[in-house]
Amino acid sequence: MSIFDEIKVFSGNSHPELARDICQYLKIPLGKSEVFKFSNDETFVRIQENVREKDVFLVQPISAPVNDNLMELFIMIDAARRASAGRITVVIPYYAYGRTDKKDQPRVAITARLIADFITTAGADRVLTMNLHAGQIQGFFNIPLDELTSIPLLASQYKDKNMDDLVVVATDVGAAKRAHDLADLLGTPMAIIEKQRYGNEDVVEAVNLIGDVKDKCALIVDDEIGTGGTVVAASKILTKFGVNKIYCCAVHPVLSGNASNLLAESNISEIIVTDTLPVPANKMIPNLKVVSVSNMLGEAISRIHAGLSVGAMFGH
Repeated sequence: MSIFDEIKVFSGNSHPELARDICQYLKIPLGKSEVFKFSNDETFVRIQENVREKDVFLVQPISAPVNDNLMELFIMIDAARRASAGRITVVIPYYAYGRTDKKDQPRVAITARLIADFITTAGADRVLTMNLHAGQIQGFFNIPLDELTSIPLLASQYKDKNMDDLVVVATDVGAAKRAHDLADLLGTPMAIIEKQRYGNEDVVEAVNLIGDVKDKCALIVDDEIGTGGTVVAASKILTKFGVNKIYCCAVHPVLSGNASNLLAESNISEIIVTDTLPVPANKMIPNLKVVSVSNMLGEAISRIHAGLSVGAMFGH
């Protein structure tokens, strides 16, 4: 049994629906708190119930508006710490600034590391996250971090579709391991698209393809869909190489800018994403399907509280 008292789950304004679904899995009520902005744009947080020596979990994906939701998270951690919480675990299904994990240009910040420092300094004891953009972000933290993967959940969406000649396609060389894991679960071959990104403008062009996709059904996999440029560019090169049908799955539906329209107008038959981020009604399109990670996060929270292995959820 845990050395800490009962589980308490609280949510910021980023994705309260996911927090409620996690609590439904855990069969506990969502913790009562106030999180809002004063008229002067300053954020206020008050935990409205006793958390002394409790095992506190703060659910806050870093969704848009990113900086507001980050500040909410820092203040929530501080409020829980000052209320004498026994242990504070931040549940960040989507870790923003994940692309700024190294100095890939002169005189730039490594913001992913800076966020890790802020979270630790604010008073978090543990981190629970999903499918980080770069694995080395785990090493930016000096506190325990559990990274879950939703690749098995996404794979389960395709196992019963009976798609002939399926090939899993990585959007670039960096996504090859993710594609390999999905292909392994589905028992299919894989292909890799070579792409070029131009500057900081989110402009992506697919330039080559490694693997055989002709007359096959292609399943593009990526960790997130941002502007939609990467997957749309991938779908165009796949069409050029003679695929029959194109599907796409991704963990994090960032869907920034004109992404929804781009995807709706593309030749991708179906796009499956998870609810690590909220998808607003105005961004839902006919070919987009959302599957929930709430049960997976709920199980991980239950295991962390009980002192059990989180890796065992994935056979590790």
